[in-house]
Amino acid sequence: MDDSPPALSAQDSLIAIMIAVSASDEHIRTSELVTIQQIVNHLPVFAGYDPDRMRVVAQTVFDLLEEDDGLDSLFGLVRDALPARLFETAYALACDVAAADGKLMQSELRLLEEIRHEFEIDRLHGAAIERGARARHARL
Repeated sequence: MDDSPPALSAQDSLIAIMIAVSASDEHIRTSELVTIQQIVNHLPVFAGYDPDRMRVVAQTVFDLLEEDDGLDSLFGLVRDALPARLFETAYALACDVAAADGKLMQSELRLLEEIRHEFEIDRLHGAAIERGARARHARL
């Protein structure tokens, strides 16, 4: 039996990044799950995506995060499936999920930094993406 994680589609990869950010502080909040669901339901990049796949992708992420070097494995799967032109999109979605509950935990900030590094997003572009997420998720 093959124990390697299943291959991901580009859309699965975007979802995997969002789930990883949500799970990074070991507390998956309802606001983060709602944000992921809204993103999948409304963004054109997810047109035609089967939402039933989200459960499989989530389990894959959870399984990988329990392993030593699991984050590196996750990044490998994502990089294999995601076209480079969507790296900034992945980072933007990750920032939206991190900002969804109005609090950024250190573990989320570290993971966002790792994502920025893995996807070679330069500092200025990263800062602009982060600022956009803060603006979208601001509270009164």
